[in-house]
Amino acid sequence: MEYKNIVLGIIIIGVLMVSIDSTIVLLAFPSMIAALHSSISVMIWVIIVYLLVSAVSATQFGKIGDIYGRSRIFNIGFGIFTVASLLCGLATNDVSLILFRIVQAVGGAMMQSNSGAIIADLFEKHNIGKAYGFTALGWNVGAILGIVLGGIITTFFGYRYIFFINVPIGIVAVILGIKYIHDDVPHKQELDLSGMVLFGLGIGVASFGALEIASIGASILNIIITLIGILLIVAFFVFDSKKANPVLDIKSITKNRIFRNSVLASFMQGMGYIGAVFLIIMYLQGVRDLSPLNASLLLIPGYVIGGVLAPFMGKYSDKFGARILATIGILMMIFGIMVYYTLGLSTTLYVVIIGTILSGIGSAMFFPANSSAAMANADSKLRGSSFGLLRLMSSLGFILSFVIIFLIMSLVIPRSLAFEIFVGTSKITASAGAAFVSSMHAAFIGLIFILIVAGLLSLTRGRENRNSAQNATHAQPA
Repeated sequence: MEYKNIVLGIIIIGVLMVSIDSTIVLLAFPSMIAALHSSISVMIWVIIVYLLVSAVSATQFGKIGDIYGRSRIFNIGFGIFTVASLLCGLATNDVSLILFRIVQAVGGAMMQSNSGAIIADLFEKHNIGKAYGFTALGWNVGAILGIVLGGIITTFFGYRYIFFINVPIGIVAVILGIKYIHDDVPHKQELDLSGMVLFGLGIGVASFGALEIASIGASILNIIITLIGILLIVAFFVFDSKKANPVLDIKSITKNRIFRNSVLASFMQGMGYIGAVFLIIMYLQGVRDLSPLNASLLLIPGYVIGGVLAPFMGKYSDKFGARILATIGILMMIFGIMVYYTLGLSTTLYVVIIGTILSGIGSAMFFPANSSAAMANADSKLRGSSFGLLRLMSSLGFILSFVIIFLIMSLVIPRSLAFEIFVGTSKITASAGAAFVSSMHAAFIGLIFILIVAGLLSLTRGRENRNSAQNATHAQPA
């Protein structure tokens, strides 16, 4: 058990570092723009490109982990993430920072796509939910640290240290990972590079086109780019299904209804809930004139509640199955958005805290349960591909949520202003505030319907039985 806990601890450190970067970059945004003499339209890609690359490469690195060893790819990814963090801190202009963020995203994708598979290899079915609960705890702690450290570091040390802070932690984690995280025997297969490139291009081009439509508006060029991406994805599935060793063995991966519904629920949850977080950040900074730090501090109660509850909820999913627990989690997120719906131009900000607490409880119930349900029912030989698919669908939901919200906001305020509000460099005029709040309410209603679909997918996934022990397929340290 001590060996398992060490491995889980290393994975949690990786999750925590990726999580810190997701919030700390937002808080440092104004400082980065000023220091690098850049603009919102360029620097927004520091955020978007990380999300895009993570989505594009999720399944590919999961598949590579299945073939060459999940621990090997995880450890290499940790090393790449650490080196890229150093390079991001040393970047001398906005273009180089964006390029280094791409490298960082590649390392993060290698870690994330294989971490879930390593946990599934390491822990028996009746303990897997608790393990995923601790990774959810790591994510929430990372988000809190990102908020707190983001304000402190950018104020007293400069934005570059938000990246430098990853380096010493990453070095230690990589050394520990090489020492303790090992696979049994990789499942040797032929690596279909052409299929991986085709799939990556399809996801990347389609996502890029959609993000361009959200950021600068629909045009013939952007629509064509999006359609080309979709056609590439279709072509990939047509050709991949005929391969002996497909990149994404959809038939094998999704033949289990519990796994299939868990993946689809993750997609719909990402699309429905993350958009609400975007809107709340924009509301607090744009309408209520809060600084990025003060706006983020109002979200901390939800992260704290979610982090504390996640391991316990994961343990309950091991005992009772994920179906009811994850579905109630979605319901709690819906209640949280309903609370947000009551926000107006001068509503007490305690309402935001109540909404974040409800959403935090929902997240603690949904994520460990849903992840454990997916991986407890995945083919042991395809766990990397399976967790990669889970990450891909979650990231795509995130991207679509970003697109939907900014398209809705562009009907009320200029897109450029929407981005400025999101990163905390501008606010809405008093005359536009009422229109913004009205459109925000309309968006909340749409997001609630998306989450209802996620809840139905979760509820109909089928019953599980994880009470009996199952031998894990991990190897002891060499």
